[in-house]
Amino acid sequence: MLPDCRMIDDPYSIPKFDISVDDFDGLLDELKGFHEQFHDCFFRIEPRENFFNYMAGQLSPLERKSIEPIALNIENAKVRAMQFFISDVRWDEDKILTKYRGMVKDDMGEPDGVLIFDESGFIKKGNESAGVTRQYCGNIGKVDNCQVGVYVGYASRHGYCLLGCRLFVPEIWFSDEYAERRKRCRFPSDLKFKTKPEIAAELFKEIAQSGEIPFRYVVADSVYGNSPVFREAVESMPNVTYLVGMPNNTQFWLKRPGTEKKEYHSRGEQKTKLALKASEQKPMTFDAFAKNLNGFFWYRRKVSEGTKGPIEYEFTKRQIVLSRDGLPANHVWLIVRRTIGENPIYSYYISNAMASTRMKLFVWLSGIRWAIEQSFEETKTELGMDHYEVRKWPGWYHHMITCMLAHFFLWHMKVRLGGKNIGSYRITNPAFASDCFAC
Repeated sequence: MLPDCRMIDDPYSIPKFDISVDDFDGLLDELKGFHEQFHDCFFRIEPRENFFNYMAGQLSPLERKSIEPIALNIENAKVRAMQFFISDVRWDEDKILTKYRGMVKDDMGEPDGVLIFDESGFIKKGNESAGVTRQYCGNIGKVDNCQVGVYVGYASRHGYCLLGCRLFVPEIWFSDEYAERRKRCRFPSDLKFKTKPEIAAELFKEIAQSGEIPFRYVVADSVYGNSPVFREAVESMPNVTYLVGMPNNTQFWLKRPGTEKKEYHSRGEQKTKLALKASEQKPMTFDAFAKNLNGFFWYRRKVSEGTKGPIEYEFTKRQIVLSRDGLPANHVWLIVRRTIGENPIYSYYISNAMASTRMKLFVWLSGIRWAIEQSFEETKTELGMDHYEVRKWPGWYHHMITCMLAHFFLWHMKVRLGGKNIGSYRITNPAFASDCFAC
């Protein structure tokens, strides 16, 4: 139950991540204790040791955190053994994620937590790595040779982390031409092509149906928000409110238009279809609506966006009826955000929130994606998330799991220390990490 002083849809602050070595005592013992929770996810002692050594390397002061530098600098680690462990050894991934999400629930879980869906790209040379091809890479804002992962993050008033991921495999990889590459990359035999929104919908259903993580809100950009598949997956979960980005050419009506059944002939058969009444106006686009709206309807609000600090935007909201295939679909909120000044930039969102929802909730949700962006930034710059050199499907997935666990381990330390300043001990005092982990 929420305390009396806090209403159901009241926004809250998500803490920043800042650790200092001075707040750590016995880090190596803490890491060993953390790893003991996953011992039964492996069948032998060797993979357990490699699991520990690999994460120790991610937390070390090494500049390059791929397998070879880690194995050469971590006591008792061996390059070939670690390569085999990451790409070929069997892990009980489901059990690892179940245990991990249980830890997240203990440390960060809140009934009004937020699930955040986004993708991240990894530039790669060559064409042998699983799922690699020329495709859009958001990290650099253009098309390049890369791999792309779809991720789900979690944020609450206690912190933020990554909960799960899937490698996006472009459709060309499922052609006969790529059959041998799929085999070399050890793709699951039942793997089928799925769009990014379909992958995100699967991740959502996995988390929602497991009941492992409490949440109330779902946030995503237009790649996912524009997909009926993704929105319908979220809408199938009761008492969940989403705010998702949408393209500027999305069509809608301010009031539900009238429809009628019309008869037509097809291949000699008489059929009926639903159509707009002739007297009804055609739907308008988000862009046309927002750019012709009187200034009286815009409200200036501050949005907290992580390390950038509060940024001011102007907002407006309307309850609308979405157009789907030229016909009225569901009622939703349209929220428009624009930058302040000349030549404003417009962003569009829709939400299934209740009719009584206040503007401040939409403002808060519109800026909350910074939490998953920070997770990407921290795991890449500090933990080597983009340093991997594995080519196989299991290797990619195993590497991402260890990155998520290493990132959460640092948050766990912060939570245990009661919110003290805990930043990058690997940078502020590299000798400390060397004493703990290096040979």
